[in-house]
Amino acid sequence: MNKKSTLFEMAQAQLDEAAGILNLDSGIHSILREPMKEFHVSIPVRMDNGQTKVFKGFRVQYNNARGPCKGGIRFHPEETIDVVKALAAWMTWKCATV
Repeated sequence: MNKKSTLFEMAQAQLDEAAGILNLDSGIHSILREPMKEFHVSIPVRMDNGQTKVFKGFRVQYNNARGPCKGGIRFHPEETIDVVKALAAWMTWKCATV
C-alpha cells in the first residue's frame, strides 16, 4: 500500500521516532500524539451584493503543559485542519525545547 501521508501523520511519525529514541513513557507519548483542543467555527457574513456567505475556520490548541498554546495565523480558503494540527504540534515541541 503506497498511501501518501498527510502533514499531521508526518508530524506524528516524527514524534513516534523521537519517543523511541528517548524511551518516552507510553502514557506521555499517547497524550502528545493528539491535540488537546480543536475549535471549528462557521461565520456567516452578509456580502456587499446582499448574499450571505459562510466562512469556516478552525484553531488548534495542541498542548499547554509547558505554558500557553502558541501557533501561527493562516488565512487561506483552502487551508485544512490537518495542516493546522501539524503546525500546532511542531510549535508545541519547538517552544518546549527552546
